[in-house]
Amino acid sequence: MKTLKISMQFLLLFAVLFLSVQCKGKAEKEGTKQTENAMKSQKASLAISQEDFGKLPTGESIQKYTMTNANGMVVSVINYGGIITHLEVPDKKGKIEDVVLGFDSLEGYLTPAPYFGALIGRYGNRIADGKFSLDGTQYTLAQNDGQNHLHGGNKGFDKVVWEITKITNAESIALQLHYLSEDMEEGYPGNLNTTVTYTLTNDNTLKVKYEATTDKKTVVNLTQHSYFNLSGDFSKGILDHEISINADTFLPVDETLIPTGEFKEVAGTPFDFKQAKTIGKQINEDTEQLKRGLGYDHCWVLNSEAQGLSLAATAYDPESGRYMEVLTTEPGIQFYSGNFLDGTLKSKSGGTYAKRSGFCLETQHYPDSPNQEDFPSVVLNPDETYISETIFKFSVK
Repeated sequence: MKTLKISMQFLLLFAVLFLSVQCKGKAEKEGTKQTENAMKSQKASLAISQEDFGKLPTGESIQKYTMTNANGMVVSVINYGGIITHLEVPDKKGKIEDVVLGFDSLEGYLTPAPYFGALIGRYGNRIADGKFSLDGTQYTLAQNDGQNHLHGGNKGFDKVVWEITKITNAESIALQLHYLSEDMEEGYPGNLNTTVTYTLTNDNTLKVKYEATTDKKTVVNLTQHSYFNLSGDFSKGILDHEISINADTFLPVDETLIPTGEFKEVAGTPFDFKQAKTIGKQINEDTEQLKRGLGYDHCWVLNSEAQGLSLAATAYDPESGRYMEVLTTEPGIQFYSGNFLDGTLKSKSGGTYAKRSGFCLETQHYPDSPNQEDFPSVVLNPDETYISETIFKFSVK
């Protein structure tokens, strides 16, 4: 009887352990299944679509690629100029609206337009007199902005066709753009192999990564030229938007908007955006620099305390509640208040784009750096890789 009792206890203990293991295994399987389902759901909420966007005069087909995340944020890019045609984000009430200026058809981008949403290269911003020298050799560029060279020339990166590859991951989606700028294209030396990656995540962040290599010593300064209006209503101006710029100094310009070489303190000037203020607060003050730019069209020297990404600027539209943070690895940011928009270009929402209906925050090296020794170098050598990153993060408050 004693032996039988012990056997019964052993069997009962075995049964309990067996059931425990079975339940644990089932729970682990259910947990794994839930995790897999969550990942599948997140992946399913991130989508990339593709559609025709028209044809160039050469007959080449242009495609539009649209990335969408779980929150309904939309980023549309065309392979002509790497242009961001639409960027839709929610306001404080959850209403999703487009916040970048642009056109609904390819034709708008083929007529003279102010670089709406485009990738800019090989050199973003101005180069004085369209000339620079490397190792004693002078290179001559197009003078497409008065006497100066602007945004890569007559046919910069904003007017070329990029190869686009769609990339889908568990937590993000991306469009990888590639373009080979051949030696002496627009006057620049070296075959510049360029890749730009637009990445969209579910926290309403758009990441832009620039990479380039060359087979000959050259200069490079790439940027993104989107015009923002966070109200989502392009009939409204942007003077009520609140801007902050993480910079103690800016670069004054001459009459042709070339930096004079001075690093000027922003304190006590209309260029002080260390604390957020409306764009319109001091834009019409009677100062030489504001007159030369017809408003803000200057480069701020960022307070980059460490290597890597750091906060460069913020923008806030109080009415919609939309808030944008700009982080970058670049040393400067060009803040442009849309001064040259004149109401002649048709808006996506009807009407036209009036003066100061959009603003730009272009992360970059300083204008005319190839000709100014005191500015950070923009030289790229054959054994180096140019890498630059900028993040546009959207939220509400």
